[in-house]
Amino acid sequence: MSAPGMTVTQQAVPEDEVTAGIVPQALLTVLCGTYAVGAALGWGSPRLALVMGDFGLSAAAVAAAVSCLWYARSPSCCFPTAWLLFALSSAMAGAGNAVWGWYEVVLRQPVPGTSVADFFFLLFAPPAIVGLLVLAKRPSNRAGWVCLALDTWLIGGSLLTLSWSLALAQAAHWDGESVGRAALSLAYPLLDIVLVSMVLVLHFRRTSSNRSAINAAIAALALTVLCDALFSAPPMREHYRSGQLLDAGWFAGSMLLAYAPWAVSRERVAGEDSAAPAPRAGPPMGGSLGALTPYLAAAVCTLGVLYNVIDGHRIDRVVIFTACTVVLALVVRQGIMLLENIALAQELAHKENHFRSLVQGSSDVIMIAEPDGVLRYVSPAAAGVYGIDAVDLVGAELASLIHPADLGGVVHEVRRFLAAEPADEPTTRIECRFRSGEGGWLNVESTVNRHHGGLIFNCRDVTERVRLQAQLRHSAEHDPLTDLPNRALFTERVRQALAGRRSSDAGPAVLFIDLDGFKAVNDTIGHQAGDELLVHAARRLQESVRAVDTPARLGGDEFAALILTGEPDGAAREYRIQEIAERLRVTLSHPYRIAGADLRVTASIGVAFAGPGSTPTDLMRNADLAMYRAKASGKGRVELYVPQMQAEVVRRSQLTTRLRTALRDGEFAVLHEPVVELATGRISAVAAQARWRSAQGMLFTPDEFLRVVDAPIEDSGTGDLSRWLLDEAVQQAVARHLAGHPTPVAVRLPVQRLMDRAMPPRAIEAMLTRHGLASGSLVLELADDEPRTPLDELEQRLSALRRIGVRIALDGFGSGYAAISALRRLPADVLRIDRGLVEGVVESARLHKITAGLLRIAADLGMQSVADGVDRPDQAAALRAMGCTHGQGKAFSGPLDEHRLRRVLTRGGYPPPGPADGRGSGRARSALPPRRRPELPARRLEGRQSLPKRLPRQPASSDAADDREGAVAESITYPPLRSNDETPVPPT
Repeated sequence: MSAPGMTVTQQAVPEDEVTAGIVPQALLTVLCGTYAVGAALGWGSPRLALVMGDFGLSAAAVAAAVSCLWYARSPSCCFPTAWLLFALSSAMAGAGNAVWGWYEVVLRQPVPGTSVADFFFLLFAPPAIVGLLVLAKRPSNRAGWVCLALDTWLIGGSLLTLSWSLALAQAAHWDGESVGRAALSLAYPLLDIVLVSMVLVLHFRRTSSNRSAINAAIAALALTVLCDALFSAPPMREHYRSGQLLDAGWFAGSMLLAYAPWAVSRERVAGEDSAAPAPRAGPPMGGSLGALTPYLAAAVCTLGVLYNVIDGHRIDRVVIFTACTVVLALVVRQGIMLLENIALAQELAHKENHFRSLVQGSSDVIMIAEPDGVLRYVSPAAAGVYGIDAVDLVGAELASLIHPADLGGVVHEVRRFLAAEPADEPTTRIECRFRSGEGGWLNVESTVNRHHGGLIFNCRDVTERVRLQAQLRHSAEHDPLTDLPNRALFTERVRQALAGRRSSDAGPAVLFIDLDGFKAVNDTIGHQAGDELLVHAARRLQESVRAVDTPARLGGDEFAALILTGEPDGAAREYRIQEIAERLRVTLSHPYRIAGADLRVTASIGVAFAGPGSTPTDLMRNADLAMYRAKASGKGRVELYVPQMQAEVVRRSQLTTRLRTALRDGEFAVLHEPVVELATGRISAVAAQARWRSAQGMLFTPDEFLRVVDAPIEDSGTGDLSRWLLDEAVQQAVARHLAGHPTPVAVRLPVQRLMDRAMPPRAIEAMLTRHGLASGSLVLELADDEPRTPLDELEQRLSALRRIGVRIALDGFGSGYAAISALRRLPADVLRIDRGLVEGVVESARLHKITAGLLRIAADLGMQSVADGVDRPDQAAALRAMGCTHGQGKAFSGPLDEHRLRRVLTRGGYPPPGPADGRGSGRARSALPPRRRPELPARRLEGRQSLPKRLPRQPASSDAADDREGAVAESITYPPLRSNDETPVPPT
């Protein structure tokens, strides 16, 4: 047995629980069998037969009463009232048998015809009848209650008719007996008839819960009633003695009622271990028998009447009355059932119409398929969804309507669904392509349910949804401007290429491409033109690679390409990929015709090859490093990745981190190099330079960190150092002004720093106002190695700075890419000649003429000229002769700390150089303080063997010696980017 929603199977119940359920049944069988055998054998003695027939039955009834009472008081009991009534009924039977035994066993006298035992036996049936009514399934309306009463009377009246015809008519005619004795003789069978009627009615109307216990109780009461009926028969009653075989039936009935609570306990244990409802194998037999019960009862009543007629007996009035009431009850019940059937038919018709309206009006297509896949029913919505009439689809095979590529997956899913338990998986969902009436294919989503061995498909057209999902997926994986794969899809393609390669393959290659000069296009022409350029570049890239390769746009002006190669030879692969990269570089560097103008950009390409154990992240990072190496090496070229690039990036990152830490810990100091007027030797300005003395006491030379400082902001992350240098230089200049040295200060700033949004002209003006530096006392030296700097924006910023009194100097003039263009467009006040020209101005006639021409241009434009890197007096004299106004270098002084700088400013300057004679005048040489001159490289000494290795010693003042003290003390040789003749940096 199983509770609702539970399934009791042999696999679901553990072995110990099965054993626990069998033990009570075995004990019950043994007890009843032993009692039956003893009763059949007469118990061995008449005395023992009386004891077992009276007190044995009493003990069995008391056991049933105790068992039912115990179960009624337990928390798990569903109908405690019914079980209490069963306990009372069993107690009455036990008391009656005890009284009977009192007379026969204790008093050893026959039981009187009317005794207390009859009272207890008569009270056995009413509690049992009421208990069965409590257990019966309650009707939901008045008609149900009427039908229940009619069914009870049909069964009871039929049994009464049959019993009256067979035996009760004789018992009703008492001959010399008292009225009480006659009534008692009729009371037993009448109560048994009522009890039997309730048992039969309850059997078909019992509640669905605790079926095992209720069935056991019904069986126990039925067995008791059967024994009572046999006892009521005159032949049996006349020859009855206690301890006979009839007592075994009463004993079994009591013991079965005592077992009923144990049956419900075993049912609960089994039900808790089951999780699936038991499927019905066929139509329910109980419902059919329940419907036929009234008619069977009427048939029994008819048989009773026919028995009297055929036997020739006079039909008793009781039989006629009872038969008429039974027929009348049957007619009334049939009328009620007819009315209920009419109401049910109307309700069913209404529901069918409602269901038909839902099916026909639904936008979903409902199809019913046989187990062999043939469609048995198709809803009319198929015409609107599939474009095929429903009539044409009925009888067609479902497999012929599904796309061949999807048929295998559909069959597999259907087989898996049919093999699963219905409770575990009541429905499944299948998505496939379905043939349409126009010959195309529709994306259809179907919800599948089981239906009498077949399947019900609830289908809907999801073509638009699938198309939208495909568009969303495409948009998520492709660049919206160029429609090339984006970074996410490109990374996934790289991962697939690395995962799918064979061990013998050399592996794919990744190309990172950056368009040089694209920012200038955006700044000069506009972003719309830049977008058109990107679209043209993407089209060229896509046309230049094969279909198996993957071009992509990573963002901005960065593109990438995944090249799949099958060459096992690494050298051949490298040659082929480099050839493809060069072809791409040339293709992307061709002019772009946009808005009626030809725009030119170049392409810097980095190439990385997959190696053993390479991951997509490693491969793309290596290609990115190679691309940045190509940009740093002059742009418009192809670079192959080598492991040293990664080491260089790590070193640069470490140095950047150290720079930030040093700046935070105050390890930087500012030195100033005098800018001297060549005609008079007067110090006209000082150039601020940063020096870094680490916490370990190590002094880092400029070239060891200025390459990081001058790197792009997004690469070095050291914009704070430029701002710190500018702020510190202005602050010290204000202090010198207050001390009586109003000398302007020059600060070198890369153009990238000046173009940074974090350093607008308003911020510089606020800093000057905060420190109180006089107008015209700040000179910004612009250093720019980028040929495609947006001059329009730079011109606007420089004009704004000049309006607030800041002077502008073009640094490194003569070596930059766009020097003439910058000189033509930018508002500059000072022109600084690059040290590369100054170094050879004496030895090289070509450099001499170039330098002279630049100086004439500066003079014609009204600009001051400053020569950078004037390390020898003859260079100073030559530059002065060519018209250079100012100089800066070791010929005068290296970078000085604040203390020595103020001593020089107090003295007023340096002796001016003598006339240019190829070696320098004696007057100029005699004015120089004595110091050891640094040795020059061999290439610079060629052709100059007539120059003396040492300058002649001349008397010098003590002040001059003090000024040169720092230069002599510093012995570190620096590259020509910065002077090495500088004073030590004081500890910070």
